[in-house]
Amino acid sequence: MKTPDLDSTIETIANSRFDRRKFFRQAGMLGLGAVASTAVLGTLPARAETSSQSMDTTAEIFTAFLIAEDLATTFYYHGLVGPVIQNVNLAGPGGSATHVTSSGNLGNVEYIRAALTQEIEHAELFRLALTGSISGSAKDPYQTFYFPNGTFNTLSGFLGILDALENAFIGAYLVFIQEMAQKTALARVGGLKGGDAKYSLTDYEVLGKVAGSILGIESEHRVLGRVIGNENPANNYGFEQTDGITSIYNGKQSAVVALTPFLTPSTGPGYSLQTALAHQGSVSLPVKGGPPTT
Repeated sequence: MKTPDLDSTIETIANSRFDRRKFFRQAGMLGLGAVASTAVLGTLPARAETSSQSMDTTAEIFTAFLIAEDLATTFYYHGLVGPVIQNVNLAGPGGSATHVTSSGNLGNVEYIRAALTQEIEHAELFRLALTGSISGSAKDPYQTFYFPNGTFNTLSGFLGILDALENAFIGAYLVFIQEMAQKTALARVGGLKGGDAKYSLTDYEVLGKVAGSILGIESEHRVLGRVIGNENPANNYGFEQTDGITSIYNGKQSAVVALTPFLTPSTGPGYSLQTALAHQGSVSLPVKGGPPTT
């Protein structure tokens, strides 16, 4: 059974191009705001964009992406254990993440199981970058994430949020690469200040490459979500988009602003990160490879 309110929210997110702040006011933050306006981006003064980026410290950037990857972890886990998993495009009626029925689609389920593993690995990378050692996910900034009612009940709701999230993540990683290029340039001339100066020129070069490698995975998630939904062509972009995001942590068009609705109880029911991490081993699939180191 479809959830009318959720379907309306997803349609708004998918089809609209508008000012995120105005949307938040009108929707009371219920409408997510994960998709920003390319038209708005086009009218933003370049100086404002550069100013917001220059305000982002390396620690703030890592923090924003830790929150984003924890959000993604929570999303994919609860999709795998929620009612939506019994859709015929996933495990089928009576099926589960680890038991796909004859009427289900094993490949589609395994896409999501692998995506869960990937998001957990991404979060751990940023957790390590922030602390220098494994301090545990219990110390992450947010432990609960909020989704519109019915997100994990229907395929249209689940895939709509997946598409909105992955587009926002892709945009954020594109900006991450840009910001690492800026910090690399400053590192070459000794222009880094404060905590940013503790990272070397090589660190920033490698961080840009790491961001590119994660961007590739998030792009796969976007396309595979479209495969699950039978959207053709699934690979419908010639170039991945910034989704209206112009900075990571600071500024009106930041990635943090895009995440805000998922951190807000008024959006809908809350879902626990720790529940996802405690039980992910029962539904996740292993994946290969690690981040680039040189």
